[in-house]
Amino acid sequence: MKGVILAGGKGMRLRPLTDDIPKPMLRLLGKPVMEYSIELLKQHNITTIAVMIQYHGEQIRTYFGDGSKWGVQLIYFEDNPPLGTAGSIKAAEYFLDETFVVISGDTLTNIDLQGGMQFHQQKGADLTIFMKEERNPIDFGMIMTNEYGKITRYVEKPAWQEVISYMVNVGIYIVDPSVLKGIHRNCFMDFSRNIIPMMIESNKQVYGYMTRGYWIDVGTFQRYKRAKHDLLMKKTKISILKKRESSSYIVKNRMK
Repeated sequence: MKGVILAGGKGMRLRPLTDDIPKPMLRLLGKPVMEYSIELLKQHNITTIAVMIQYHGEQIRTYFGDGSKWGVQLIYFEDNPPLGTAGSIKAAEYFLDETFVVISGDTLTNIDLQGGMQFHQQKGADLTIFMKEERNPIDFGMIMTNEYGKITRYVEKPAWQEVISYMVNVGIYIVDPSVLKGIHRNCFMDFSRNIIPMMIESNKQVYGYMTRGYWIDVGTFQRYKRAKHDLLMKKTKISILKKRESSSYIVKNRMK
């Protein structure tokens, strides 16, 4: 299984911290947030990783290089112009020739990816969305499932009067390569706003995998501060991996 890290975010809600650096390069205990995502993937034996970069992407490439220091292989794809969380991945379609995991480069989590992979295979899913219970679902994608875990309704950032579930999308997906065929090339497309609703409407096999692991995205000052606090207070266990050799290359967004 391969991995995808979405690392093109500008971090508008974190300015001025992100005026000159991309959001995935914000430090948590001296390490870029994205480093924790790489370590999580490596922990679950996902070592071939596409990294979608855009805003100040050169800083990400300079710091992480080919990924060999983390025992992984990083292949960079430049999302220029920005095409959204799904549109950017379309550029890597030729590379993503097997089931892959998508994770954000601005997320701190110890979620059990292996459990999600097994769930995805057991259900024969086209797309599996990792979800967790959230007291304030209006900042996220709200999810409703049936008794088998198949998603029956999805509302991105619902108003309070629309809230009928406290299960939310944490922005981690397991994706069958066939899903990429439904993404239009060179068009802005987002998983939450476009792909997920379209797949549900078409009765595709879209499932929600419930997780109780630690998860937070650092997209606001409040959550960035909380992530720092949680690490310092050891509220989540983040493994520090030994570094070993690997290899990689950098790819410009190419047309096919």
